[in-house]
Amino acid sequence: MTTQALVGVVMGSSSDWDTMQHAVQILQQFGIPHEARVVSAHRMPDDMFAYAEASQARGLKAIIAGAGGAAHLPGMLAAKTLVPVLGVPVASRHLQGVDSLHSIVQMPKGIPVATFAIGAAGAANAALFAVAMLACEDAALRERLSAFRAEQTAMARGMSLPPA
Repeated sequence: MTTQALVGVVMGSSSDWDTMQHAVQILQQFGIPHEARVVSAHRMPDDMFAYAEASQARGLKAIIAGAGGAAHLPGMLAAKTLVPVLGVPVASRHLQGVDSLHSIVQMPKGIPVATFAIGAAGAANAALFAVAMLACEDAALRERLSAFRAEQTAMARGMSLPPA
């Protein structure tokens, strides 16, 4: 039995997988049906437009888009769909992802893209944000997210620091 994806995880190239896999791991941990694809805004713009335009009809509730290098993917997707787009800057070789971060946060008024931290932490947090969005309509998921957060708090409280 195939379960319809609720979250799309997209990236501009397979080299972004090292970062974006952290989003997929969180979605798997919460049992969120998802898909992961390479949809380059530069190398395959027609495919990217088709993906964005069909996303709502296919049942996606959020798109987590990795942005490396020129970083156009999150903004281009957001311009072509009403599905919320969560942008993750992927660290680039030359500017360590700062270029991608700046590109995402400077979207023009009317084309919103939620923006997260550069790299793995941003990918994981984007997935957790998507989980929180879905949990608004799903009591069982809300309980699992609450337990996850309580576990994170307990782990932080249990950490001991070396003496100063």
